[in-house]
Amino acid sequence: MTEDTTHRDARRMPTRPVRIGGVTVGGDTPIVLQSMTTADTLDVDATVAESLRMIEAGCQIVRITAPSKREAEALGEIRARLDEKGHAGVPLVADIHFTPNAAEIAADHVEKIRVNPGNYADKKKFETHDYTEAAYADELARIRDRFTPLVRKCKSLGRAMRIGTNHGSLSDRILSHYGDTPLGMVESAMEFLHICRDEDYHDIVLSMKASNPQVMVQAYRLLADRMRDQGMAYPLHLGVTEAGEGEDGRIKSAVGIGALLAEGLGDTVRVSLTEPPEAEIPVARLLVELAEKGRNGADPMADSTPTPDGHNRYGYTRRDTMAVGAIGGSQVPVVCHDLTDRPLTPAGLFGLGHRYQTDLDKWAADDAACDLIFIGDRTCRFALPGWLSAIQDSDTWMQHGGRLERHHPLWTSADFTQAQRGGHLDPQLNLLALDADDLTVDRVDELSRMEGAPVVLLLSTTRPNALRSLRAAFFRLANAGCILPVIVRQDLRGFSADALQLKSAADLGGLLLDGFGDGVWIAGDVGLDGGLKALNRTAFGILQATRTRISRTEYISCPSCGRTLFDLQETTAKIRAVTDHLKGIKIGIMGCIVNGPGEMADADYGYVGTGPGKITLYKEKEVVQRNIPEDEAVDALIELIRSHGDWVEAPARASSSA
Repeated sequence: MTEDTTHRDARRMPTRPVRIGGVTVGGDTPIVLQSMTTADTLDVDATVAESLRMIEAGCQIVRITAPSKREAEALGEIRARLDEKGHAGVPLVADIHFTPNAAEIAADHVEKIRVNPGNYADKKKFETHDYTEAAYADELARIRDRFTPLVRKCKSLGRAMRIGTNHGSLSDRILSHYGDTPLGMVESAMEFLHICRDEDYHDIVLSMKASNPQVMVQAYRLLADRMRDQGMAYPLHLGVTEAGEGEDGRIKSAVGIGALLAEGLGDTVRVSLTEPPEAEIPVARLLVELAEKGRNGADPMADSTPTPDGHNRYGYTRRDTMAVGAIGGSQVPVVCHDLTDRPLTPAGLFGLGHRYQTDLDKWAADDAACDLIFIGDRTCRFALPGWLSAIQDSDTWMQHGGRLERHHPLWTSADFTQAQRGGHLDPQLNLLALDADDLTVDRVDELSRMEGAPVVLLLSTTRPNALRSLRAAFFRLANAGCILPVIVRQDLRGFSADALQLKSAADLGGLLLDGFGDGVWIAGDVGLDGGLKALNRTAFGILQATRTRISRTEYISCPSCGRTLFDLQETTAKIRAVTDHLKGIKIGIMGCIVNGPGEMADADYGYVGTGPGKITLYKEKEVVQRNIPEDEAVDALIELIRSHGDWVEAPARASSSA
């Protein structure tokens, strides 16, 4: 076992402060919120108006795309207009991809330049190259020649720079040398960073964005550790790119950003939603506020818990557990809900994905149907579906002698010990409720000797930094070789609906990304909007975002910018309306292909704007049809999915009087 205090330290990683106009990122300054305009940059009036809405919402840094020299020149007028409105202190960022000459023009007008290493001086055609050491050195020299003029100009003008690696646009050179990996993302940024350092230029912010939160988290961790090892401390800009819209986009963003914030990483945040940019700011603000609250309070047990041998922070390995019924082993994580304050009737299960069909006298289940319901001191007076189990207080379960079908006990630690000694455990399933602080070394050693017993741990914590405390508890289980499955319970009663969604996604999602957890149980106020149905959607949304249990279609949808060639929000809604029943299919929806090639490779199907009113369709990374008229493109997408055998007709929408 090895000590890994940097991985679990709740304090923010120390970084050097970088001045960007009137805003400082890094150091001991508060985390900065930012977003990006969606208007055509050449439409100065629209871009200024949108920037003002963003600033009014609390946006502290405004990013604007500059795909060519014309847009870069327009940034000067946009800067002047915002100055006239009294916002000279709000920095502007020029978003640059393929045009180094546009970057150098933009540097005359804005406070920061964002460059994407995969696009700035490289190319992506999904071609594999076998480089000799000399040939690779020649490529790096070519990049240095292209990039150095911008570095020198930014240094002379006092401009900052973000070196922003995107998983979807890693160059063929990087992919050939390092593979499609977090390591490749980090190396892509480090090549550019070393050029900056050779020029003694340090006003730099770094980012490692991906649409897959797992890849994103692993890349940021690797980058942070690489900087520590090399004596660097540049600020980190956090974001899950192409997160999508609505609750899916919020949950996916919270899983990646929230997990890193809880680990002390991140100096500035952008939540990338397929919505108006001002809608991103309240989400980012709440994520940061929740993380700051979580960092308060000591956790001596987490401080002293060593990291298990072989634990890989840069890859995914699910914790080995025994199977207890449908929980643990190689089975997908389960979902449990608390029904103690709800009517215990067949209709009451409708919002949790279970539908009793009166005319057929049988149950049906949705893809997002929960697996366990907690009913406290009550008993189900109707036959439960064969795939659903009820969890009772152990006293109530004992009163019935453990004879009720599909009813199982939830034990406190003291009652469990007594029942174990008396031979009164359920032979099928026992839930043992423990706080993370209860998992002392002695207690874990005791639990590790119960291999083969039908016991599932129900783990929770009241510590402010729940992710840190729970992860340390899993470390102690691993150190003792304990293979009992674990359901993680998070009590978020008293939280608003928005805070509950983001907090649970950050904490539970962070654990799942590390391979920890065989089930989730989110306890919240059922009087919130949507009640149990909303809690169930959140739970399954977290599993979907971490790709540990797929129950719906996944949309990799970009947030739009001035490059976008169609109405992303309207188009995403249109595509979702006809494809959201295709469980397990990933569809990429991109306004342009700037960050898209790699994201198309990660998606099963891609819908990409390639010209005004023109759409190109992808099957994974391969172009299938080019320049389809936009009004025909959704039907063409359906036919593409159908031609590859992935299309099924949408089921009739269920209804209920519940």
